[in-house]
Amino acid sequence: RFIAKPCAINLGIQDSGPHRAQPNAILEKVFTSITKSPDGKRLEGLSKQLDWDVRKIQRWFRHRRNQDKPTTLTKFCESMWRFTFYLSIFFYGIRFLWTAPWFWDTRQCWYNYPFQPLTSRLYYYYILELAFYWSLMFSQFTDIKRKDFLIMFVHHLATIGLITFSYMNNMVRVGTLVLCLHDASDFLLEAAKLANYAKYQRLCDAFFMLFGVVFIVTRLGIYPFWILNTTLFESWELIGPYPSWWLFNGLLVTLQVLHVIWSYLIIRTASKALVRGKVSKDDRSDVESSSEEEDVTSNSTKGIFSTSSNGSNRLNGHVAGGQWTGE
Repeated sequence: RFIAKPCAINLGIQDSGPHRAQPNAILEKVFTSITKSPDGKRLEGLSKQLDWDVRKIQRWFRHRRNQDKPTTLTKFCESMWRFTFYLSIFFYGIRFLWTAPWFWDTRQCWYNYPFQPLTSRLYYYYILELAFYWSLMFSQFTDIKRKDFLIMFVHHLATIGLITFSYMNNMVRVGTLVLCLHDASDFLLEAAKLANYAKYQRLCDAFFMLFGVVFIVTRLGIYPFWILNTTLFESWELIGPYPSWWLFNGLLVTLQVLHVIWSYLIIRTASKALVRGKVSKDDRSDVESSSEEEDVTSNSTKGIFSTSSNGSNRLNGHVAGGQWTGE
């Protein structure tokens, strides 16, 4: 309200939503009481009842669905908050871990386990991360529902489970490595969204490409060969198969499966932009074009992210008409 909104206004982002559907009591009743996406048979019936063309009715329902979506200004403010948190917590984690012995030697995570001291810096790092992911868990039910809702739901469950479980079992050393690794790319994605909302296309593309590189390196490279290696093999070697070993590693492997899925989506998005010079409509987009003509316009937009004709689109929250593949 006091920081993000003034910044958005200074960047020329208007607090205007999608085109509103013209008032119609009959269609509004169908929309609110029966269905938001009528099938062909219902469309034919409404066409005869209203003496409207079927395509006009379809356009009305598109506009009506879109008008409930948040404005670009609202999404800019949300992304700016997330960018601020991710960037702050990442640098806090790096500064804290830089002097930690287990950051350079992962075997230190298991020496003298479980009798390892919990410092105040470690405690606050964990509590901040846990509080944030709990907030995401609740907000995903009120945010725009995307096609990857189930994946994000599983991700938040796994993350909260890992943070809580590792804290209860004093596995905080390896837990801090997992948290810091995941925060390394998240703030870049939010930065790309901010640039997209502000219509700085080249900056947006640059941030997204950087995000893709960091995401793939950390989630498909460092995570399995550094994190999973120490939790699966080094821990087994140093302290043996403790009772919670299977659950802990099961959650970590679940995260790795999600990393593979998201990496595929990111690579597909980037390859479309590089090969064709443009991308088609985002599979996860929460805003529909209001006509076929608008779809054509949207699909012909250059760059990694294409802005929809009504100018709005999460994350979980997330971005307007762009090729967002996951957080």
